[in-house]
Amino acid sequence: MTIDLQNPTPLYRQIAEDIERQIASGELKPGDKIASQVELAQSYSVSLITVKKAIAELVNKRILFSRVGKGTFVAETPAKEAQVPPKSIGLVLRDLKNPYFSLIVQGVEEKASELGYNLLLSSSADQEDREETQIAHFQEIGVRGMIIASMGHHHQATSGILQLQKERFPFIMVSYVQNEDISYIGTDHVYGARIASEHLIKLGYKRIGYINSEEGDVLGNLRLQGYEQALKDYEYSLNKDWIYPLPIEGVWNQYQAGYQLGLQFAELQDRPDAIFAFNDLSALGFEQAVLTQGLKVPEDVAIVGFDDIERNLYAPVPLTTVRPPTSTIGALAVETLVRMTEGSPSVTRTFLRPELVIRDSCGANLRTTP
Repeated sequence: MTIDLQNPTPLYRQIAEDIERQIASGELKPGDKIASQVELAQSYSVSLITVKKAIAELVNKRILFSRVGKGTFVAETPAKEAQVPPKSIGLVLRDLKNPYFSLIVQGVEEKASELGYNLLLSSSADQEDREETQIAHFQEIGVRGMIIASMGHHHQATSGILQLQKERFPFIMVSYVQNEDISYIGTDHVYGARIASEHLIKLGYKRIGYINSEEGDVLGNLRLQGYEQALKDYEYSLNKDWIYPLPIEGVWNQYQAGYQLGLQFAELQDRPDAIFAFNDLSALGFEQAVLTQGLKVPEDVAIVGFDDIERNLYAPVPLTTVRPPTSTIGALAVETLVRMTEGSPSVTRTFLRPELVIRDSCGANLRTTP
């Protein structure tokens, strides 16, 4: 199979027209399975992305249809799986209830709509195998690209994501991923932790502790780096006894883990006068616990969190926190993904700076800057 490189018609369009010709001539009949996308890319000597665009166009026109895990076939009648709107992108989340990623979804939806793209949303319910199934499904039905948020604490690309990378399928991660060769747009976690800790220092607190995530969590350790940087910048000594890893594993146990730490904290004789918590859920649990034990926030212990989830506003003492630029992350992910589908470089790593949101828990309204 050949295409004309001198022809001004886009390559994907030439491939689509050639497949249509084969169907019209009877070379391909209704119900026939066409060659795989990898095989077509080799046959036409083009990139996999070019073939995917050609197949997506024919699927959208209901000339072809896809069956998940089985391949792509010549349509006889319109198939449900072929009814994917043109200019569609997929958004793969491990849990739609996660407060951080639900905010990113808003930015994705608004920008996709603005650019005329349809957004297909899926949740894998925090199951890696289901995540891979959703990724494969979106590929089969012809989305032009994907935005992916995994929640694994190791923050390494899953096998499904690595396969996308191998196939050069356009996608962007909006959850932190350590792999340097994978596109990522997200928060500068080290910077955010540094400004949170620096805020407590500037308020005059001398004994500042840190609530870290469970052992081995990359994100918690990135924020630990920011905490340590702030202490070093202001010549504070680092007391490792004031670094408290969460005692219970699991994202949805973080409030309870913070609560348990708060109970233990209230019993300490030698304790910090301020706490920076790696996220809001653990900070809110910690706050609730120390209050039940008779301590006052911020008079006995000031608290700063990270993420700016809505629950902060309704806490007994509204929580000072670090607000990631979630809407900007979502919008920029869509813009970058669209450029990638049009041939821009496939690897981009962008770290956006968050901002500090000052409420009552840090004691800013009770203390003067030294």
